[in-house]
Amino acid sequence: MIGRWLGRSRTNRVQPTSPLAAVPTPPSAGVLSCRVLDPVNEPVRHAEFVLTDNLGRQVVSGGADPYGSFVTTVPAGEYRLAVQAEGYTPYRATTQVAENALASLGDVTLQLARPPELPEPGDWEIEPAHSSIGFTARHIGLARIHGQFKSFAGVVRLTEPVERSAMHVVIDAASIDTNMRMRDDHLRSADFLDVERFPTLEFYSDRFVHKGGNRWAVTGALSLHGVTRTVTLDTEYLGLGHGMEGEVRAACRATTELHRDDFTVSWQTMLARGIAVVGPSIRIDLDIQVVRKG
Repeated sequence: MIGRWLGRSRTNRVQPTSPLAAVPTPPSAGVLSCRVLDPVNEPVRHAEFVLTDNLGRQVVSGGADPYGSFVTTVPAGEYRLAVQAEGYTPYRATTQVAENALASLGDVTLQLARPPELPEPGDWEIEPAHSSIGFTARHIGLARIHGQFKSFAGVVRLTEPVERSAMHVVIDAASIDTNMRMRDDHLRSADFLDVERFPTLEFYSDRFVHKGGNRWAVTGALSLHGVTRTVTLDTEYLGLGHGMEGEVRAACRATTELHRDDFTVSWQTMLARGIAVVGPSIRIDLDIQVVRKG
C-alpha cells in the first residue's frame, strides 16, 4: 500500500491523487519535483539537473522528460538545485525536502541566454594551424577508429543577417590519417575514397539556421566519392577571441553523421569480398577557427 511506504500517521499519509502516490518513497526520504519551461511556456526537453547537498556534494543528476519535468527521490534534507539547458541562463534554487512529502518547485521558467558576439560581415578563412577535421568510425566487430584529414581549406562569407551567409570547404582526400599506414593506404584506394578519381571532398553551404543561444544548423551539399548529398552540421558557436598578434578570431565546433552507402561506398559489398571494413556510419567532428581574409 502507498500509505505504508509514505508514512504511518494520518497527518502525512498521501492521498491517492497526490503526485507521490506513484512514487515509492523509502523511509526518511521525500520527493523533489519541478517542470522547466521556456519564456513562451513550452517545455525545455533537453534541460539538465544537478542536485547537491549543503556540503556541495552531488546527490542526483539527470535530464528532463519530454514534458520538461524532473522528479527524484532523495533523503530528507536541504538541497541546492541547478538547472541548465543550451541557449538559456542557468537557474539555481535552494529547497528543503521533508520526510514523506513532496517538495515541488512548480514551473521554472528559463530565460534565453545572450548569444556570443558574432563576427563582422565579410570573408573569413579557416586557419588550419588551429583547426581540425576528424572522424570516428566503428570497425566491424571491433573498437572505434579515430582519424583526421590533415589538409583542408575553407572560406566563410558572413553577411547581415547571418542566416544568408555561405561557406565553402575543400578537403584533400589523400590527407586522411588514422595513424596506421596500411589502413590509410587502403582508405585512399578504390575500395573507399578512391583518391585518384576523387581527390577532394567539398562542402557548399546553402543555409544557416539559428537554433537558439549559440547553436546553429548549417545545411549544404557534400560531394564525396563522386556523389553529392545534403548534410547538416550541428554547430556550436564559441565566440570571438584574439591571436598572439592581436588578430580577431572566431571559433566553432560542428558535428554530423555520414552514411557510407549514401556515397556509394558499400560496406556490404566489401564484406562479401572478405575485406575488413569500418561500420556503415561515420561521425565527423570539426573544430574550426577563422580569421579575416587578408
